[in-house]
Amino acid sequence: MQTPALPTRLLAEFIGTFVLVFGGCGSAVFAASVLTDDSINMGIGFLGVALAFGLTVLVMAYAVGHISGGHFNPAVTLGAVLAGRAEWKDVLPYWVTQIVGATVAGAILLAIATGKDGFDPVASGFATNGYAERSPDGYSLAAVLIAEIVLTAIFLYVILGATDRRAPAGFAPIAIGLSLTLIHLVSIPISNTSVNPARSLGVAWFAGPDALIQVWAFIVAPLVGAAIAGLTYRMLFPDPEVAEALIGEA
Repeated sequence: MQTPALPTRLLAEFIGTFVLVFGGCGSAVFAASVLTDDSINMGIGFLGVALAFGLTVLVMAYAVGHISGGHFNPAVTLGAVLAGRAEWKDVLPYWVTQIVGATVAGAILLAIATGKDGFDPVASGFATNGYAERSPDGYSLAAVLIAEIVLTAIFLYVILGATDRRAPAGFAPIAIGLSLTLIHLVSIPISNTSVNPARSLGVAWFAGPDALIQVWAFIVAPLVGAAIAGLTYRMLFPDPEVAEALIGEA
């Protein structure tokens, strides 16, 4: 099948990343905690937010994954390139597009959220990621870095495995979406879950200087985790037919 033109692929990445941040972070901002007059929480909680992130990736991977590869995440793009699934020339345009899509989603979330009296994106955290005093349950920087590196590597192993030519066709978005749900169930209390630098930047711009001071961790750690998975996938799970083809070309 012919690869779509770069502008078409970038549009797909913009839409996919926008929906991921709008749906995932939006669920955290608007629906995680909704108190009634009797102080009963009718919100979706951590479980609902985790499902929202997983569902956004699942539906958008089916919707536009066949156009752009369905990365929606700079870490996924890096891992895909290092695993030989994408080209280096696409990295920068993909990254820029993903960050722009996430930022537009963050701006629209802010516009909606400020329609409620008393909303403060800095005080609320605005679904940003953090460590130490900005971690939901007070986890240290070291703990957050370890969690983000390990979980991003797991995410990339799932993506690379589910999209391997040897995997059952048509089921990759389900595995990828469910894995992202699982990752959120584990790490929302630790870091509010990033595993995606674009997702972190998309809301951090609007949540004050403390969020921006800490966002570096959620750029570096996911990229490191993705690089580990991307560099080791073919070594851990070699494809004999691909190896034979490479030998034949040589």
